[in-house]
Amino acid sequence: MLFLFKYIDDLIGKGFEWYVILELLYYASAANVAMALPLAVLLSSIMTFGSLGENYELVAIKSAGISLTRAMMPLVIVICGLAISAFLFSNYILPRANLKFGSLLYDVRNQKSARLINEGVFNNSFPGYAIRVKTKDPDGQTLHEVMIYEHNDNGSNNVLLAKQGRMYKSDDNQWLILKLNDGVRYNEEAGEGAYDPRQRFMRFKFKETVQKFDLSGLTLTRTDENLFKSNYQMLNLKQLNYYTDSMRYKVDSNINLTFKIIKPYYKQYTTVAGFQKIKPIKFPNYKSILEILPEDKRLSSIQGAKDQVHSIKQVLISQEISNQDYSNRMKGYMLEFHRKFTLAVSCLVLFFIGAPLGAIIRKGGLGLPVVMSVLFFLVYHIISTVGEKYVKDGSLEPIIGMWVAIVILSPLGAFLTYKAAVDSVLFDIDIYKQWFKKLLPKKMRSGNKIAL
Repeated sequence: MLFLFKYIDDLIGKGFEWYVILELLYYASAANVAMALPLAVLLSSIMTFGSLGENYELVAIKSAGISLTRAMMPLVIVICGLAISAFLFSNYILPRANLKFGSLLYDVRNQKSARLINEGVFNNSFPGYAIRVKTKDPDGQTLHEVMIYEHNDNGSNNVLLAKQGRMYKSDDNQWLILKLNDGVRYNEEAGEGAYDPRQRFMRFKFKETVQKFDLSGLTLTRTDENLFKSNYQMLNLKQLNYYTDSMRYKVDSNINLTFKIIKPYYKQYTTVAGFQKIKPIKFPNYKSILEILPEDKRLSSIQGAKDQVHSIKQVLISQEISNQDYSNRMKGYMLEFHRKFTLAVSCLVLFFIGAPLGAIIRKGGLGLPVVMSVLFFLVYHIISTVGEKYVKDGSLEPIIGMWVAIVILSPLGAFLTYKAAVDSVLFDIDIYKQWFKKLLPKKMRSGNKIAL
């Protein structure tokens, strides 16, 4: 549903085959694993241990001398295997799926609409032509009051007007054919040569004529996938390391180039000796440095200094734009590098939150477990999203922004595991009621008992 809401405008009215839509959905579903898998682990662990606690099976396990941590070990092994699978998926399968999805989505967005001719508007689906139809019959093929503008590169303009026509495609679906009746064609041609200003205007009346338009540009053409391979979402760990090092090299080269460009402005330059050091000259005390220069050269000196400052400023601005672009791309590569590990680790962390939480609340099914899992997952998702945003803004390092959610939730998982192992009543409402009553004065407590 998220895919349809996001890309519905790019899909409607373009005449795609059903398998193109399914292919896009298939590739887009791979990108949703990063969000769906941690939530699934959290929900399933809460439901499983909540059901065990609700049916007193955890009590039976503990009465047999088996601790909760030991009972969790088989599932821990399963989750570790799932985490390794998630890492392999994000490193090998997900980049390939993103590459397929990105290239296909690019072609879909650039595809022209299949609604070639609409009523009452000029349609520019065909290069060099503008077609307007006043009305169309319900069959979608019979046209009324047809107007066709043809714009040629040689400066001539053709206008065709027809009272009625019929539209259909050729047998091979390569041509759109308009069979027009009772019309007139106006042809205006410019003069031949640069010194011939004369123009020629011709008018042709017809009872029936045929106009053909090429449909090859309206079919879905696939772009070479190699053009999209440098995007950070379509790379594995080895490729991410390579591109990150390349971006670092470009940043360093850009800094060195900037230094070489502005270096001549800070040293004495002569065409004979090149760069050379000069001995400082002692001048008497002046109120302004301009007093050293002759009056007839002060204005030219100021203008020359302003020109040099302007040149340095333009160089620094252009180099800063390039450097910022390289830095942003490098951040994207580093974010994706850490994301492949955080997906696997998040499954482990959310399991150690969900399993003890289910054992504490002792509720199975799809009621309270769903609520608790959604709340904890929202906390994880918001923290990770905010951390990623700060990394893109340059406020945090990529390793901190991508791992901050794991670092914050890991102590919570250890705390809940400890509370579940010692049979804590952390979510027992009656305990909190009794603790709150102890804080009230004795008269209010006695009054509550009488009221009860």
